[in-house]
Amino acid sequence: MNNTDTWLVTGGAGFIGVNFVKMLLAEKLGRVVVLDALTYAGNIRSLESEIESGAIEFVKGDIGDSQLVAGLLARIRPAYIVNFAAESHVDRSVDNPRPFVEANILGTQNLLECARQYVKNGGELRKFVQIGTDEVYGDLDMDFDEPQLLEGAEALVGREVRVFGRETFSESSPLKPSSPYSASKAAADMMALAYHRTFGLPVVVTRCSNNYGPYQFPEKLIPLMINNIMEGRSLPVYGKGLNVRDWIYVDDHCSGVIAAALNGRLGEVYNFGGYYEARNIDLINMLIDLVRESEGINGSGLVTYVSDRPGHDRRYAMDASKSIQELGWKPEVLPEDGMKRTVRWYLDNLPWVRDIVEGEYRSYYEKMYSNR
Repeated sequence: MNNTDTWLVTGGAGFIGVNFVKMLLAEKLGRVVVLDALTYAGNIRSLESEIESGAIEFVKGDIGDSQLVAGLLARIRPAYIVNFAAESHVDRSVDNPRPFVEANILGTQNLLECARQYVKNGGELRKFVQIGTDEVYGDLDMDFDEPQLLEGAEALVGREVRVFGRETFSESSPLKPSSPYSASKAAADMMALAYHRTFGLPVVVTRCSNNYGPYQFPEKLIPLMINNIMEGRSLPVYGKGLNVRDWIYVDDHCSGVIAAALNGRLGEVYNFGGYYEARNIDLINMLIDLVRESEGINGSGLVTYVSDRPGHDRRYAMDASKSIQELGWKPEVLPEDGMKRTVRWYLDNLPWVRDIVEGEYRSYYEKMYSNR
């Protein structure tokens, strides 16, 4: 790798993609080109300063457009392709699965095929990184009502870790997706690995637990709750709020993707996790407390329990020891620091949030939660 390499980041105007692009620039890892279709979750305003300054090149387009992608690869000659482009919201996939098949499976296959032809025509592609999700593994049992200390975690990640169950997802765990979204992501991962095995394309696949941090689309749990507290709106909680997620600060995920791109073994899968398990209701109460401390607004009376999501996974927990040992990576941001930093960012950027939640998203929100 050298700082003249070109990185093509697809889906680079989405939540994780934006943070990844900013990290590439901060670490001066090379030229950055962003390809994004700017569907509802892509926000070009998040990259406004980078585009205006010429720090990145932005191309509006779909990874499923063969002509556009092939022409772009031939022109920019990327050394790295990092595919964040995806439809990513479980509830939307339950409401209408078709866009998830088109974007996540067919779009990824087209991007892979264009990359294969690029290499066949002399392109020097070092790595194609397919960004996956922990949701492809399905869910895990909750063995404890209250979190228990995880043995050996301090030696692995440098701090105590408490968990709600004995099992975790490793890279060799079977794929058992529960939703159309996670099924489409599992198919995309398998397609990428097949392109490595069949055609020798230099692929690695990464899978990560729930991300949080700046620039996340407000339909996701954390920004949704922060914005609703500030607006005095109800805080919709599925079921009893006891489902458990492993949370990772987005910068830690991005550093892991860079490590996999630079040092990952071809044809391998790498898990990333924050080693921070929390029940949804506990996380929401933490956000309520943080907003109250900062703004003096009491959102504790806003929690509203709604009917559970079909096929709602009970618990996710990632074993990231392979990434820690092979890539020299580990989650660096302490959970309490990351959550405080995240809440502060959304409170300081409420106009960014409110520009997004008008229009199409407002209609979608009312559809999903008003009658549950």
